[in-house]
Amino acid sequence: MTDFDVLRVFCGPRGGYGNELGVVREGSVMPDRAERQEFAAKLGFGETVFVDDPERGVIDIYTPSLRLPFAGNACVGAAWLLDVPELVTPAGVVGARLDGEFSWIEALPEWAPPRTFRQYASAAEVDDLRVPPPGERSEMGVPPDEVWGRIYAWAWEDEAAGRVRARAFPGRDDGVDEDEATGAAALQLTAHLGRALNITQGTGSQLLTAPQPHGWVEVGGRVFLER
Repeated sequence: MTDFDVLRVFCGPRGGYGNELGVVREGSVMPDRAERQEFAAKLGFGETVFVDDPERGVIDIYTPSLRLPFAGNACVGAAWLLDVPELVTPAGVVGARLDGEFSWIEALPEWAPPRTFRQYASAAEVDDLRVPPPGERSEMGVPPDEVWGRIYAWAWEDEAAGRVRARAFPGRDDGVDEDEATGAAALQLTAHLGRALNITQGTGSQLLTAPQPHGWVEVGGRVFLER
């Protein structure tokens, strides 16, 4: 089997939680897109990155069911692993830097698919959300996954401090009902609110963000090599 690393991205302060990310450092061993898609499906991680040029930071990103032009989780993890000043993705060039325990990227929010931001009155309401069965994922006559698959549920834990509680429901057909940490959604929420955020997502993942000039947004998190 092709060699690959497993990272956990956007870990909590004590190193737990985060999203698992597969990284194939030698992308040249699997140049065909269909083969890459099949391999990503076999691994089953939320995202798998193929590194096509480690020195220039050229990467190719796949979920178990589709190829992505950009993904925050994948880019933060790849930036940490490759330790390069930028990443080259199909969406564009992503700035990258390491700062103490955090790996940061800078990207444009529009590179990611649009999401429905649903604000709740309290963090407890977000905690209590359940993932509905497919037959219940409808809203106002819109096809079920077309709505549910875009939801990023959030609430202020401490508005003055920019602390947010969030959960994300991708609604994909690859078995991922809820994302533990979603860098692209964090970018978009930051752009929407126009301020830096400290987001706790899923069961305990942490994402930090900060708006930058000209519409760019930084997102950062802790990354650990699992194997």
